[in-house]
Amino acid sequence: MTDAKKQAALDYHSQPIPGKLSVELTKPTTSAKHLALAYSPGVAEPCREIAKDPENAYLYTGKGNLVAVVSDGSAILGLGNLGPLASKPVMEGKGVLFKKFAGINSVDIEVNAESPQAFIDTVARIADTWGGINLEDIKAPECFEIEQALIEQCSIPVFHDDQHGTAIVTAAGMLNALDIAGKQLDQARIVCLGAGAAAIACMKLLVACGAKAENIYLLDRKGVIHSGRGDLNQYKAMFATETEHRTLDDVIEGADVFVGLSGPNLLSADQLRKMADSPVVFACSNPDPEIHPDVANETRSDVIMATGRSDFPNQVNNVLGFPFIFRGALDVRATRINEEMKVAAVHALKDLAREPVTQEVLDAYEVESLEFGRGYIIPTPMDSRLLDRVSSAVAQAAVDTGVARKPYPSHYPLSSVEGVYGD
Repeated sequence: MTDAKKQAALDYHSQPIPGKLSVELTKPTTSAKHLALAYSPGVAEPCREIAKDPENAYLYTGKGNLVAVVSDGSAILGLGNLGPLASKPVMEGKGVLFKKFAGINSVDIEVNAESPQAFIDTVARIADTWGGINLEDIKAPECFEIEQALIEQCSIPVFHDDQHGTAIVTAAGMLNALDIAGKQLDQARIVCLGAGAAAIACMKLLVACGAKAENIYLLDRKGVIHSGRGDLNQYKAMFATETEHRTLDDVIEGADVFVGLSGPNLLSADQLRKMADSPVVFACSNPDPEIHPDVANETRSDVIMATGRSDFPNQVNNVLGFPFIFRGALDVRATRINEEMKVAAVHALKDLAREPVTQEVLDAYEVESLEFGRGYIIPTPMDSRLLDRVSSAVAQAAVDTGVARKPYPSHYPLSSVEGVYGD
């Protein structure tokens, strides 16, 4: 990033008021009567009702539209472990996206915890405050333990977006890319470079969508994750294969799919040449992908390419998922976000990309046309239909699988979030 861009980013966060979020009032406060209702003595009445039935908190407080964005700062973007306080700008940014795209209020919480258990205990003790919990920027493998424990201990949705948000958007784009390439997911040979939280979640969700685990080769810094290795944690061990292959060079030969969730420039042009016809390459390392799109397209005219960057086609962007997944979960008061809800989000995103693009999207990206194909396999974040399609699919899946405490809403978007794209 240039000095000018760095300064622009610092100015954006500091001027005219430090930070990116503020608190707004939802009730009138212009008279003594209003204040008596807002606080003492009027506030006692909803307190009594909530004491009678905790579900009344959704009726008398903002709990039902409030998400906690929680981090320990151990894996901040691509910056690594900078600590809890340094993660605050990212967590505030997540709150901006929740509000902008799905009308969801949020509060960021940075936890200085000496262990995963301390983190779990801290969050679990204050979980009743919110309608849902978004875990963010927590390193692997601790993030798996933390998320699972909080899912078991909390009666509200707990969702680690670095895992599942990435996986949902990746899977949606992958299904479309393979269809364009004339291939089936259950037959595809998949190479995944990277074995952290996002990579493992991506492969698990692809299996849930129909991929065969025996066709997946996962690689970490030491090479292929195979059954002969004795250094694998339980999460990597799920993808240990019986194979003589040990390196990326070995497994890339004839591969249909490359998924990169690792680091810059780790897939060479020569390795790309070894892949099967119409290779699908998701090079998601940010800001520098495993192979630059220009290099990939020069090397293979038949490549279907996606990255994590907004300045190239087919951006794998988590904002396509988490705001609308939480919207759907909150709207039916789901107790968790289960596998069926994630798969429903995958197919909603996949199907939306196949529909004609609206004029609002063309205007936002200053293009004359955008059609389903190699350069458009996933919707754009500025497509207002996401709020309807993804949220409703997630809500319906929650109802169908018995984790919803409210019936399916009669329409989307709900009145509380109508017009969020018009802000």
